[in-house]
Amino acid sequence: MRFLLSQNLQSQIPNGMLKVFVYGTLKPGEVNYPRYCAGKVVQAKRAYTYGKLFSLPLGYPAMTTGNNHVHGYLLLFADSNILFSLDQLEDYDSTRPAAENEYNRQQIEIYALQGHPLGQTWAYLMTINQVYQMGGILQADGWWSSCGNKC
Repeated sequence: MRFLLSQNLQSQIPNGMLKVFVYGTLKPGEVNYPRYCAGKVVQAKRAYTYGKLFSLPLGYPAMTTGNNHVHGYLLLFADSNILFSLDQLEDYDSTRPAAENEYNRQQIEIYALQGHPLGQTWAYLMTINQVYQMGGILQADGWWSSCGNKC
């Protein structure tokens, strides 16, 4: 039954769409959404993945690998060229060693809020060492917002 539900959810995502999971400043309503995503996103769905989410003193979050729920949005883009501008924002360059990037773009599995798999998507992750060096604070509930707990 889970496989059938997964296939059904997958069929709701149009072919050829670029999928990106966002958990921070690129989420709808956050500071970088208007510049990088508005008018380019075909669809935005609440979703989650597994990892660890940290708030950084610089005013944005970082996700690492882990077993906690990290909540965010699955953004669907019709134009895959959006990755160039997202890579620049996230200080990711595929030609550099991973340790020299602030974030590294990786394929991860994401899930609908009901728990059904939505497939592999791009996401930007930071290493745990970088998070600790930057003074990251674990967000135990897996949700980050620029307004903290005020909204």
